[in-house]
Amino acid sequence: MTVVLVHGVPETPAVWDPLRAALRRQDVRALRLPGFGCPRPEGFGSTKEEYVAWLAAELESMGDDEIDLVGHDWGGGLVVRLVSLQPELVRSWVTDAPGLAHPGFRWHDAARLWQTPGAGEQFFEQLTAMPAEARAEAFGGIGVPREHVAAIAGAVDREMGESILALYRSAVRVAEEWSPAFTGIPVPGLALVPSEDPYLAADVARASAARAGAAVAGLPGLGHWWMLQDPAAGAARLEEFWREVGK
Repeated sequence: MTVVLVHGVPETPAVWDPLRAALRRQDVRALRLPGFGCPRPEGFGSTKEEYVAWLAAELESMGDDEIDLVGHDWGGGLVVRLVSLQPELVRSWVTDAPGLAHPGFRWHDAARLWQTPGAGEQFFEQLTAMPAEARAEAFGGIGVPREHVAAIAGAVDREMGESILALYRSAVRVAEEWSPAFTGIPVPGLALVPSEDPYLAADVARASAARAGAAVAGLPGLGHWWMLQDPAAGAARLEEFWREVGK
């Protein structure tokens, strides 16, 4: 049995470190998306479907028929798509981004900027050129807890920026493309819904979870980076869900 954690954008597996420390389970593995602190394989275009195929291959390579899959942000989106197509690869799944596969989903302002040719490139050129302190301050301004801003901001490089742009540009119509298959998922699922997340609308998340047949757990007072803000609360929700799955 293995817990597999999938990070989001613009992050690395380090975003899960506080949560991993709070979990009582030791069978935990945090994956690293290609291009996020590591090179992309030759020919890898960083599209959403390529990342889903990569995730499926990672799970298949583990040879474990009892995987508890957990995704945050774009990692949560990949979880949504994977269980829509290959639910047999997991014992259970958790996402904080179920809304990506709901007809009512709308991209946030930063995503729309990254999806705009020229403007997206300029954004990452300016970000990576910033002094470390200024870059950390920028990440603090979007809700990353102060004690974690330096690590997250410092990991953003040209390769990550290119990967993010390609990913978002492949997903302009993600709701239209992914929502039809995200219904009645035949393995247990849980949607985590932070009440203060400005990027992923809570009402859309709950509606999408209902279509998929997933349970919903609210995270009151927490935002997009809930696993950094209150890892103990996140760990408690996950462990409660896994206990129910194991009954």
